[in-house]
Amino acid sequence: MNMLVLNCGSSSLKYRLISMPEELELAAGEAQRIGPKTAEPARIVHKRDKRESIHVVPMSSHAGAFDEIMKLLAKDAALIPGAVGHRVVHGGALFSRPAVITREVIEDLESIQGLAPLHNPPATNLIKACRARYPRLPQVAVFDTAFHSTIPEHARTYALPKALRDDLGIRKYGFHGTSHQYVVEEAARRLGRRLDSFNAVSCHLGSGGASLCAVVNGESADNTMGYCPLQGLVMSTRCGDLDPAVTLRLMIEADGSAEVVEAMLNKSSGVLGLSGMSGDIRDVFSAVSKTKKQSERLNRTAQIYLWRIRKYLGAYLAAVGRTDAIIFTDTIGETVPLVRWSACVDMDFFGVKIDEKRNAEVKGMPADVASDSSDVRILVIQTNEELAIARMSYGALFQRSGSPSKD
Repeated sequence: MNMLVLNCGSSSLKYRLISMPEELELAAGEAQRIGPKTAEPARIVHKRDKRESIHVVPMSSHAGAFDEIMKLLAKDAALIPGAVGHRVVHGGALFSRPAVITREVIEDLESIQGLAPLHNPPATNLIKACRARYPRLPQVAVFDTAFHSTIPEHARTYALPKALRDDLGIRKYGFHGTSHQYVVEEAARRLGRRLDSFNAVSCHLGSGGASLCAVVNGESADNTMGYCPLQGLVMSTRCGDLDPAVTLRLMIEADGSAEVVEAMLNKSSGVLGLSGMSGDIRDVFSAVSKTKKQSERLNRTAQIYLWRIRKYLGAYLAAVGRTDAIIFTDTIGETVPLVRWSACVDMDFFGVKIDEKRNAEVKGMPADVASDSSDVRILVIQTNEELAIARMSYGALFQRSGSPSKD
């Protein structure tokens, strides 16, 4: 079966066509600049057999982009999709595993739009458009929050009045679950461990968002993100952990405008707000290393970013207890040795010993950068969320019951 995996952004639509269960990538690409006309025209960057082609086509909506992608794929009989797997950021408390799309599932998706107002509506609208245009094409929704449905109540509950929590659905949901689940399963396989007894701390460190996940017996036990993807680590433009009183003060300064404060915390804070130069921590590290006269502001930005990762890593190692592995993944985790070194150095008391030479010279993944004497392996594993979505979608479609997986 050819599984078409769709990842819906605010103005983009990434896709990958994977033959299942062989897990062979047949094509991939991205529809860019979806929506109102911009200075640059809307286009699809399409990749097939290591060749890249660019197709300039108007795309006013994600549904229109999907149509154009299907037209491209239809030019080759070997690329006709047999099913579609959708990445959906937030499943709320309703979805704890992939769901085969039905009318009832779509209604449930529409009922939780408010939990992720920037991400869920475009994905839900795309699912509806796919269903309308190709009613016989099976579809599956895979949720970033689903892996974290195993977080125990004592770890996911905020200390707020129960009636308020229940009425508004306020709790820790956790994010990056698809990536965390993929690298945890890959790590257990690489180390020859049973997943149901595998303990780890997974570090998904992207150039945009980032989170750590405590894993006990192969399941998520905690995640640094919470009710929304704003909590936890310092990220590109997101502030991470913040005293709630600061938010109240910002609301006063913004004349009570929640929209202004939300934009500030999500788009103007983090590495960008700290450094004043870039939201990419790699730019900060590069500037610090190249500047003879060290910038106090840039140095402080790097220190704050690295400290938050190390603090949470230590906390999660304590929470997990016996730990098989620390896993680094995504753009920063995979490519920036300094981040891995700063997080793991001088952690011998946890049984963590990172090898400086191995860490600095990672040439291929997966890689183990721990010293031979380390009790805890330190792995660098390339994440593959699209393959994980394809696997879960394929599995959901071939469950014996054939019913939507919804709790």
